[in-house]
Amino acid sequence: MVCCKRVAGKLAMAAMLWLGAFSLVRGQQPPVHFWHPAGLPPGAIGGQQLARGGPLPGFFQPVEIRTPAKVLIALAERGRFREPTAGPIRVGLLVGQVYRLAVINLPNQPGVAVYPTIEVVDRLYAPRGMETRFPVLIELTREDLELAAQGKFVTRVVYVEDPQAALPAPATGDQSWFDVAPGMDPLTVADSLGRPIAIVRMGGRVPDGGEVDMGFLFGCPPVVNLPPPAAPPTESKAKPVPPAPKSRQEAPPK
Repeated sequence: MVCCKRVAGKLAMAAMLWLGAFSLVRGQQPPVHFWHPAGLPPGAIGGQQLARGGPLPGFFQPVEIRTPAKVLIALAERGRFREPTAGPIRVGLLVGQVYRLAVINLPNQPGVAVYPTIEVVDRLYAPRGMETRFPVLIELTREDLELAAQGKFVTRVVYVEDPQAALPAPATGDQSWFDVAPGMDPLTVADSLGRPIAIVRMGGRVPDGGEVDMGFLFGCPPVVNLPPPAAPPTESKAKPVPPAPKSRQEAPPK
């Protein structure tokens, strides 16, 4: 099976770490957060993270899942998939758990479905009461979905930048990503750039006989529904002001 491994930058507060920063950190010390390869089964890394302790168990990390236009996604909840809806959607996902999604209505591939998983391995530390303002961005790109639909396995690691190395650039709201070289572990690369937050895996597995079970859904961990992202403000055009009525003296002669 052909594997595609990618690392995706994560927007955090006001800066986005981009590919050019990779050259700044290659000479630094080896990764300090993770000692586990991304090839471990889904749930293994999250479980080991929880075993380390700290403010991780029981925390629902806000996540925003984006899809290409017209692509529908359905998150598994209570043993079955929700009604498919267009992205983006915002939900709270439990740190250390694995969530299964169904993605349908793929471009130029009617009737084909992809079933990615999202493993939340860490959390953000937003100011108290502002957690939902800073969700982890997980973008299911058209290219990744097409590769998965062709039977290829795609691994994408989402990370937050290292505040000591991040460039002071304004946020764009989009997720930057790059392919890692053959033989390199995307989790190791992401860890050298910052702090891995989530691992997205897609391709290679579909429900047996079209039926889903709790094993396929990884036990269907709980989900917290969050309000959808606010639509960007639209510029309101000023209405034209009608000319002032002419006085009797200004009226044209009949």
